[in-house]
Amino acid sequence: MLELALCNELLHAEGLSLREQAETAKALGYAGLELAPATLDDAPHGMAAERVAEVRETVEAAGIRVTGLHWLLTGYPEASITDRSRWDETREALLGLVDLCAALGGDVLVHGSPGQRVRPQGMGDDALTAHLAEFFSPIAAASERAGVTYCIEPLARTETETITTVAEGAALVEAVGSAAFKTMLDCKAAGLQEPPVADRIREWVPRGVIGHIHANDTNLGAPGMGDDPFPEIIHALTDLGWTGLVGVEPFRTLIDARVTAAVGAATLRACERAVA
Repeated sequence: MLELALCNELLHAEGLSLREQAETAKALGYAGLELAPATLDDAPHGMAAERVAEVRETVEAAGIRVTGLHWLLTGYPEASITDRSRWDETREALLGLVDLCAALGGDVLVHGSPGQRVRPQGMGDDALTAHLAEFFSPIAAASERAGVTYCIEPLARTETETITTVAEGAALVEAVGSAAFKTMLDCKAAGLQEPPVADRIREWVPRGVIGHIHANDTNLGAPGMGDDPFPEIIHALTDLGWTGLVGVEPFRTLIDARVTAAVGAATLRACERAVA
């Protein structure tokens, strides 16, 4: 059975405490919460050890766990992985988030943050890959030491011009050359940029470069809130024996965040049963 994690930002936006978020996820059958760091603190990369322990204990008291972090730079509007003049402070934040993920017991960090990855004007694909590899190499090394996996998330060209396909993410993975640095597959982004998603899964998962899956619809909802072919997507994952996490990451709600999370989990479980 796939291990499902629930991204927490919609629950947080509706005013649910971390305890309530964790209890909701548990009640709906999720294995854990995938946390957006900005929902925890204004400067999450520098959270005190006592606060980190409190967050972990709160989630685990509900019978689930923190599976990882995403939306890494949402709370850092001035950060940039492409502007060399901002690298030092951006690396400092991300290295702190690597440590935070490990301290929370998480497995994976998902790096999306399109606003902080604006492509330098005139930079070609090969030069961009080398540029990003230089930036991420210390972060990959830190991730390896911490025992977590750091994933660069390909996003659709409607959001960014920097890493927009799984192939581009895989090229960066090869350039960085660390077992702790991978790419991932976001169903919304891949569905917009390079459908069909099930084919991308079958193409890339066997190559060992995919560290995470985000399940969401191209209409920005949870699985089941649109017409995307999640039966095919789940069939591909189960056929390949996917053992990693699947994070449910909707960007809009159906009625409210709880119902949205319920629809996402129920849809994915129904798809699993259909191919069992």
